[in-house]
Amino acid sequence: MIELKNDAELALMRKASRIVAEILAELRETVRPGMTTAELDELAERRTLEKGARPAFKGYGPHGIPFPRSLCVSVNEEIVHGIPGRRRIRPGDIVSLDFGVVYQGFYGDAALTVAVGTVSAQAERLMAVTRAALYAGIEQARVGQRISDIARAVERTAHQAGFAVVEEFAGHGIGRRLHEEPQVPNYFSRGMPNPRLQAGMVLAIEPMINQGGRDLRILSDGWTAVTADGKLSAHFEHSVAITERGPEILTEL
Repeated sequence: MIELKNDAELALMRKASRIVAEILAELRETVRPGMTTAELDELAERRTLEKGARPAFKGYGPHGIPFPRSLCVSVNEEIVHGIPGRRRIRPGDIVSLDFGVVYQGFYGDAALTVAVGTVSAQAERLMAVTRAALYAGIEQARVGQRISDIARAVERTAHQAGFAVVEEFAGHGIGRRLHEEPQVPNYFSRGMPNPRLQAGMVLAIEPMINQGGRDLRILSDGWTAVTADGKLSAHFEHSVAITERGPEILTEL
């Protein structure tokens, strides 16, 4: 069942989402060569607790393996759900940061990909296209449109640039739970659930775009998804409220 949020619930979601946005902005400015991905995670968790929220991802385990950290850090060929640890960030890396919090019972969730120093022209283009795909999807997040309108916009933006859309992961509704209905795929498929968008829905829209093919594999940790061909991947996400006035990006400062 799709849960519509009232004004009071949306107000709390704005607060949760602003915490996410502020912490991601700090992380974006903090990423530098030589630091470990665990250091980014420690900063994210510390800032979350200071702001009176709690990490959304830590301990999350719908498939039986709890995620052990507060922040997902995915580097280069890692698509999503990278577990922070001893890996050191190097010049020329692209680093995807996926982060969520719970504040007074409501979730916020967002992601971005950061260039570390000077990166290749293809990496810059991949990040730009993935971000453009996100905003193309958000533009379709309007009352009366359907989930497929978001999916088609994301897919079209990626394919026109010659990149591949990851199909195994999707965006989602968000509210009192991190993952709610409906699913928000980044590609169109006939027969997919395709509800019409209504005011009060809140969606986490999150394209994951690969430089090479769309195929992936999951590492032995049970979480980290990497491109099957070892090529780069980028990830951008916002939590977006559907309103009568148009899409409201909750996780944008």
